[in-house]
Amino acid sequence: MDLPVMPPVAPMLAKAVPQIPPDHWYEPKWDGFRAVVYRDGDEVEIGSRNTKPITRYFPEVVTAALRELPDRCVLDGEVVVANADATGLDFEALLQRIHPAASRVRLLAEQTPAVFIAFDLLALDDEDLTGLPFRERRARLEAAVRGDGPGVYRTRLTRDLDEARRWFEQFEGAGLDGVVAKDPEQPYQPDKRVMAKIKHERTADCVVAGYRVHKAADDAVGSLLLGLYDDDGRLASVGVTSSFPMARRKELFAELQPLVTDAADHPWTAQAQASGTRTPTEAAGSRWNSGKDLSFVPLRPERVVEVRYDHMEGPRFRHTTQLVRFRPDREPESCTYAQLERPVRFELGEVLGG
Repeated sequence: MDLPVMPPVAPMLAKAVPQIPPDHWYEPKWDGFRAVVYRDGDEVEIGSRNTKPITRYFPEVVTAALRELPDRCVLDGEVVVANADATGLDFEALLQRIHPAASRVRLLAEQTPAVFIAFDLLALDDEDLTGLPFRERRARLEAAVRGDGPGVYRTRLTRDLDEARRWFEQFEGAGLDGVVAKDPEQPYQPDKRVMAKIKHERTADCVVAGYRVHKAADDAVGSLLLGLYDDDGRLASVGVTSSFPMARRKELFAELQPLVTDAADHPWTAQAQASGTRTPTEAAGSRWNSGKDLSFVPLRPERVVEVRYDHMEGPRFRHTTQLVRFRPDREPESCTYAQLERPVRFELGEVLGG
């Protein structure tokens, strides 16, 4: 491979801001694997956000790149997987694509095919475009990449702030998680947080049903395990919260000891998991958690916390939540899925089109 921009490239990053800034260009924020795709003739490589090669996991993206991209180019974008009915994104299915067995990779490429969403052009033919302002790179991207599928798409873009605000509200229903704002005069700066991202932020009251011990101190809490009651009255594991200073971690450890209970009396037993209850050990066998201790200390589900989250991925929080406060005024039984804001359903095809 001989390109004017050679792997590995650490992608340009975004910093979180509370509001969509004016006088920028705006794109949907895709919820997938950040990827830089390099094509030089018959050679295609895919690099991850941390610059590691992920080419072998997405053979269908390689095929699409050979079919739908210019002969010699480097593109920044996102690898995503649609859900079963192609109405939204499925991050869980995307996670399953990282598998060590080649036979499994081939099977999943057929069952849950990924596509590449291109949003920046870093090189074309013999020209390094990273020094150009984004407005020029975008124009070159539009001219060079058709981007209407079936394997490579060009992300939508608007210069209109009001339309970006509508996207922020609508596109979440298709599984996207916000808006990215870009300075049209900005050159491409690898590994620098020079873009802005605006993500949904909400709060929810959750039951504290367990904790994991801190890896650096056996008298400190590493994370609190959170639960919500489903329609059948089962306490489902929905995620964790873990952002507090060490002094507070030790205070929590002492505060929670009176609530420690026998695992057999806890809602998250192996039997409960087998009967359909989502528990913290459900992913214990995942290759993502290989060698990771997922054991936890069970607590009587009596304390309630308010946490900040961005969005849900199926029955759980998509990312680690941020602790807002303990809620002694709330009963654990009131912590149900019904309190969560549900985004309006929006078709993925409407996001890819336009």
